[in-house]
Amino acid sequence: MTKSRIFPIVFLILTAVSVMGISQVQPSSTPSSSKEKVHLLNADSLTFDAEKSADYRVLHGNVRFRKDSMYMYCDSAYFYEKNNSFDAFGNVRMEQGDTLFIYSDVLYYDGKEQLAELRKNVRMINRNVTLYTDSLNYDMTDNIGYYFVGGSIVDEKNELVSVYGEYSTSTKDAIFNFDVVLTNEDYVIYSDTLRYNTDTKISYLFGPSTIVSDSNTIYTTHGWYDTNTDQAMLLERSKLMGDRKMLTGDTLYYDRKNGLGEAFGNMFLIDSAQSVIMEGQYGFYNELTDYTFATDSAKVMEFSRKDTLYMHADTLLSFVDTDSTRILRAYYGVRLYRIDAQGVCDSLQYTERDSCLVMYTKPILWSGEQQIFGDTIRMFFNDSTIDWAHIINRSLATQHKGGNYYDQMEGNEIKAFFEENELRRIETLGNVLAILYPQESDSTITGMLSSESSFLNIFLEKNEMKKIVMWPSVKGKMYPLELLTPETMFLSRYVWYDDRRPIDKDDIFRRFKEGTQNDEEQRNSTTHQFNL
Repeated sequence: MTKSRIFPIVFLILTAVSVMGISQVQPSSTPSSSKEKVHLLNADSLTFDAEKSADYRVLHGNVRFRKDSMYMYCDSAYFYEKNNSFDAFGNVRMEQGDTLFIYSDVLYYDGKEQLAELRKNVRMINRNVTLYTDSLNYDMTDNIGYYFVGGSIVDEKNELVSVYGEYSTSTKDAIFNFDVVLTNEDYVIYSDTLRYNTDTKISYLFGPSTIVSDSNTIYTTHGWYDTNTDQAMLLERSKLMGDRKMLTGDTLYYDRKNGLGEAFGNMFLIDSAQSVIMEGQYGFYNELTDYTFATDSAKVMEFSRKDTLYMHADTLLSFVDTDSTRILRAYYGVRLYRIDAQGVCDSLQYTERDSCLVMYTKPILWSGEQQIFGDTIRMFFNDSTIDWAHIINRSLATQHKGGNYYDQMEGNEIKAFFEENELRRIETLGNVLAILYPQESDSTITGMLSSESSFLNIFLEKNEMKKIVMWPSVKGKMYPLELLTPETMFLSRYVWYDDRRPIDKDDIFRRFKEGTQNDEEQRNSTTHQFNL
């Protein structure tokens, strides 16, 4: 039989085998496992040309392959049976059970690497997850698909776009690199590297990342964001920026639904609208209620004017009450410092509505050589500068006049009035006792005036006493300086608490141990050291 007659007979036999569904001829070199072998299940026609295509068969019409549990369909294909590989064209489809479907225009399958290379109009569907790209490689050993020229993955919650992406149909983990964008109906995440699980809906952020929403913007370099619960844990000094507010810390926890940002380690909150910075080792901010809390080395700084006010307390909080009035509260061990004023107390509250700051429990205030204290101190401000102060119950105002001499006024209450941050008038009301040191124009002290009355007004200029008014009845005595004794120079309430006074912005953290020296002991220590 001649060679020209053999080829038509072989062609007819192979075509009959294909149409009847009989398994194809076994290759001379078979894969090591039946799971790795590709089986040709069907083709409407099969051609073979020993001279032109000795290493592959040409398949047309309803072509169907199977590799283990994966079925692959196309319009036409080149089947390299010896290499356990094929090239598929037109209406390419891969199916695995009822959970995985992959579509493309072209498929190149490498049996040695067990790698499916899908090109043009690629769409991979795994239950509720769909991947779109123009070039997808699918590793059939590890069940991982990856694209490298741009693509996206979409589930019922999010759409993720990147230059490079991987998706595991087994673990549901997806990895994205380069120009990553996760779009949710409430926010958008921009990142360089992001890992996302389509089951848990948790995204893991690596490298510089930004999360943008209508209410805030988050900057981070490392952390995770649960897109299902809208909760996040962000590391490495991440930042949460809202409406003129910024919260940062070594670690941030964020709950979007409840509007809560929680900072652990070196917490820092800046409120540019209120000109306030709050710090602490722990704190949180609720963007829905505008509530702020800080503790553990807590500090607040108010910078609305040139001289910043620094204040420390064990606990600091700021909130808006039912009347839409902002309130700042400080609890336990309050110490505050500003260049022109310093103070200590146990607790404090500032109310924005009436610009009133109230100091409770052993409050003491200093300004220059002046000191005031009482049971409660109220200070009223005008445009962040003090307008007047009200010292309530057991009130004492003291001014150091130089050397061992101190003006002292005590009464049921004291009102101190300021102009341009300078003390201009002092009113002492009820059971007034006073020790005053009148001065000549050259500041020479002429003696000591000890007096009692119901009311006392003192007028000052540049911190110097210019005028004294006492009424309605006055009992008084003038002492020459040479006849003064420590017992006559000081009122019963007098104590000069200079050791408690903050000396700079860092000294607000110094703790004064109550009980180490009572007021009587401290009074004696300051009055009996004088050389008269």
